[in-house]
Formats: sequence, structure tokens, C-alpha cells
Amino acid sequence: MRCSHCGKCCENTEMPLSKADIKRLEKAGFHREDFVQYDSRGYARLQNREGYCVFYDKKRRRCRVYKYRPLGCRIYPIIFSEDEGIIVDDLCPMKDTVSKSEVKKKGMLLVRLLRKLDEEAESRLLRTEQR
Repeated sequence: MRCSHCGKCCENTEMPLSKADIKRLEKAGFHREDFVQYDSRGYARLQNREGYCVFYDKKRRRCRVYKYRPLGCRIYPIIFSEDEGIIVDDLCPMKDTVSKSEVKKKGMLLVRLLRKLDEEAESRLLRTEQR
């Protein structure tokens, strides 16, 4: 896939974060409270500021943590749709440059990521209920 650096993928993101993503970003010097928010179902997600991911540099049109970015960002524009399953996101202007082999490879990564995120969210909710 060729990226045009348009920032569409960073706009009003709901990108989930795994524990590994959070740890990687913390090791890079970022503080959890500055980039993580939790939704009502227990999922950790990237925060948005002014309509974009907290790590998106609008002026340079680049990710400030590209080297450390979450797995979901690395997999994009492959996403999971409740209605269609694993698809290429229509919002990505470069969606036509994604090969079938890339969809397959990233799709398998996405399935593993979704399972992991479900486990982590469930664990987080169980800990909350036990308090």
C-alpha cells in the first residue's frame, strides 16, 4: 500500500490499544494518561485532540510516534466491520493500492489483535467489578 499521508486514518480515531501498545509507547517516554482513554466496554483507545489522534502532527501531516505506533495503526487500512467482516476501509483514499495478499496477511493479524483486545477488555471489566 502507498500512503498519501492525508491523515484520514488519524481523524476522530477509535483506534484500540493493546497492553503491548501501551507499554511500547510508555517505554518511548509517553505517559499513559496523555494518550489512553477507556470506553464503557473496557477497551483502551487512543485519545483524540481537536478531532485527530493525540499523536498526529497536523502541520507535518505525520504521526509523531510512527516507530512506536499501535498494531491497529500498522494494520490499517484493513479494518473489521460488524456487517462485512475484514475489509479495506473505504475512508482511506489509497484503498485501491492495497493488494489481496496484504489484505490476507494484515487480516490474519487483525483477527489475532481483536481476540487479544477482547481478552484484555474482559479482564479489565472483571477487575473493575471485583472492586
